[in-house]
Amino acid sequence: MTQVTGGRARPDLRRLPKANLHLHLTGSMRPGTLAELTDRYGLPVPDPLPTGAVHGWSAFQSRYDLARAALRTADDLGRVVAEAVADTAVDGGGWLEIQVDPTTYAARLGGLEPVVEAVLAGAAGGRTGVVLAASWAGPPDQALRVARLAARYADRGVVGFGLSNDERRGRIADFVPAFRVATGAGLLAVPHGGFYEGAWHVRDCVTLLGAHRVGHGLTATADPATLDLLAARGVALEVCPSSYPPFGVTADLASTPLRALLTAGVPVALGTDDPLLFGTGLLDQYLLARDVLGCTDAELAALATGSIDASAAPPAVKTTMRAGVAGWLGGMDQDSGSVCYIGAPFDTNASRRTPLRRS
Repeated sequence: MTQVTGGRARPDLRRLPKANLHLHLTGSMRPGTLAELTDRYGLPVPDPLPTGAVHGWSAFQSRYDLARAALRTADDLGRVVAEAVADTAVDGGGWLEIQVDPTTYAARLGGLEPVVEAVLAGAAGGRTGVVLAASWAGPPDQALRVARLAARYADRGVVGFGLSNDERRGRIADFVPAFRVATGAGLLAVPHGGFYEGAWHVRDCVTLLGAHRVGHGLTATADPATLDLLAARGVALEVCPSSYPPFGVTADLASTPLRALLTAGVPVALGTDDPLLFGTGLLDQYLLARDVLGCTDAELAALATGSIDASAAPPAVKTTMRAGVAGWLGGMDQDSGSVCYIGAPFDTNASRRTPLRRS
């Protein structure tokens, strides 16, 4: 949608080429798909997270686990991935990297490999890469097994290896062998870090694990030396603004230190994390950056370029997307009319997508 500011029309953010590099498979599920699958399998639908309150990790995890239980077959997994690819494209995303911990589905699908095959089938032909992730809460030998699995699929659509879940539950040093296997296979190292733990955690993810990107990483803003390290090495932070107030990581949306990161020269890629639970897609995050955090068009273009540069997209895709960003910033793709949104226009007080209700 075109926004008019001071008599000047701002470019349509849906037309800004961008990559979504932080999206979890279960958390990408459309609420309508979740409702259909839970009804099919006779399972409970998780309650939405209460709005306006700060939650502990367990409140989030219990809802996430209920949603994940509804994915019971290869077709279910493939469908959710394909729908995530489609939703990304609708929001102007030209590249998606979707993250999955295969160990959490393996028992229902008969092993780790069937999980990976199902996810890759859903991603086929959709300008999509797959990140296989282990868990900070899991044993290091399991992470090593997932890293070796990722390495085997490195030429078949798997582009990275990550660590998800609550970073307070694991020690960075224990996962060094797994990341050594992954980076040795040419995969991107993309651990979550600096969500609850301090700047030291972000720094050690870079220096010990060889992180190319860090999921979240907001605590880096408390330490200039860590910011300098990220900027010097070109390590991008995958920032998902709507994810932080519910956990008390930021006081509110307006407190997201997005512009501080850009000012420090740190590459930033806006991501969506878990739209199912937080109700915000890729376009929403850019709208938040513009309308709540006050990003200029040049800063929005920098965010989009940061996401493209930090991605595992093929060189030709990156070149085309960068040219599209330049065209967007120059006004060549500015829409003279309105854009048809899915749902209501974005409101800074209530997301245009209702968590666990989107159809």
